[in-house]
Amino acid sequence: MKQIDQVANGAKFIADVPHRESHDRCLWAARMRRDAVAQQIPEWEEMRNLASRIKMHTLSNLDYYLEEFEKNATANGIHVHWAKDASEHNEIVYEIFKAHNVKIVTKGKSMLMDECGMREFMGERGIQIFEADLGERIQQLSNERASHIVMPAIHKLRGDVAKLFAEHMGSDPNNDDPHYLNGVMRKDMRQNYIKVDAGMSGANLAIAETGGIVVCTNEGNADISANVPPLYVASVGIEKLIPRASDVPLFVRLLSRSALGFHVTQYTSHYHGPRQGQEMHIVIVDNGRTDRLAKPDYWEVLKCIRCSACLNTCPVFRRTGGLSYDAPYMGPIGIVLEPSYDLHLYAQLPYSCTHCGSCGNVCPVHVPIPQLVFMWRSLIVEQGEDLMSHRVQMDIAEKVLRSEYRLSWAEKFALTALRHAPKGLLNSRLNPWAEDHTNPEPPQETFRQYYKKEQNESKKS
Repeated sequence: MKQIDQVANGAKFIADVPHRESHDRCLWAARMRRDAVAQQIPEWEEMRNLASRIKMHTLSNLDYYLEEFEKNATANGIHVHWAKDASEHNEIVYEIFKAHNVKIVTKGKSMLMDECGMREFMGERGIQIFEADLGERIQQLSNERASHIVMPAIHKLRGDVAKLFAEHMGSDPNNDDPHYLNGVMRKDMRQNYIKVDAGMSGANLAIAETGGIVVCTNEGNADISANVPPLYVASVGIEKLIPRASDVPLFVRLLSRSALGFHVTQYTSHYHGPRQGQEMHIVIVDNGRTDRLAKPDYWEVLKCIRCSACLNTCPVFRRTGGLSYDAPYMGPIGIVLEPSYDLHLYAQLPYSCTHCGSCGNVCPVHVPIPQLVFMWRSLIVEQGEDLMSHRVQMDIAEKVLRSEYRLSWAEKFALTALRHAPKGLLNSRLNPWAEDHTNPEPPQETFRQYYKKEQNESKKS
């Protein structure tokens, strides 16, 4: 299978100026709000450090906490299932649905279910799933992946949504007022809510001490999915475990502030058992997570709480859009997660990084994303999955940089070439830099020549 070319995909989004500028502006605004609310909390850095330590402690004792969670969840009347991979997760959920003759499902937002390809799996078996989250529903109607972990349709303009809703729901294609569009979606989805057979959601946190889960949303889509239908199924990655109920406030405080710059999400819902007359299932999913946990230089990636702060600050993501990664997880966390699912397919993603380090600076649980980028690049080269062009460039660079003489010669040659090359060639399509930049006038001498000359002048004086 051909490798995902994020650079080529991103170039299309960059060329679409209105969408690119709106995307960049909205995400940077979220980053600025995050900084503003973080500065209002004197203990912000202490909170980040504590959350990181709690996650590391939990991951270091994951077997104990998973068993404790299962025991307490079962005591609460919840049916607990274990899935080793995406295929097993989908089969377990399908068997639950088949046993209850489920045909229509409403689903709250879940990156894990997207990771497992669950919606497509169920669709092939005649089970219709309606996304309850507004952004996810927009993407479902568009037949696209989510483009952001928290804001799935943030790459779209209001006009795009107006035309989409007009096509699928018969609304006014020229009315892009957000209140109107929300009303159109609400009216359409309410027709489905009253006839659903089951509801689904993911989970932000799973509490070992109580056997319950916590789901944070800004639209209440998880509450509709969990409370309206007679059957509720939640999918939970093993890394979502935390030890105690007293740990929840810390992560809730960090999550919304890091994600959108808000003090708290609109809905923080706790599910500790089925409501009266309802049946509740939790599917605990591995899907490669224990493999990551076993790698001493990679296991901290499991601390991620999916807040998307790294996406909002990343200069590459903000300008190329989430769809360019063509993967369930995108942006900085995506480029260090996706290669663990398929190294060949996602081998180019770790190169979509400027090494600015901003992702590591804003992560609320100190996931060392910048270091993990370098780890994956090394592994990609070792496994021979890097591009031939990269390999040739690196081989040449290694030979040049190992010799002061060759480096000095290369500097002189490059400067001479820049001074004498036709400007039409330098500003042509052969030089992508020139599309958005003006090439500076080349100096008359290299820095090395300038420095040597200044040293000689200094000695004479």
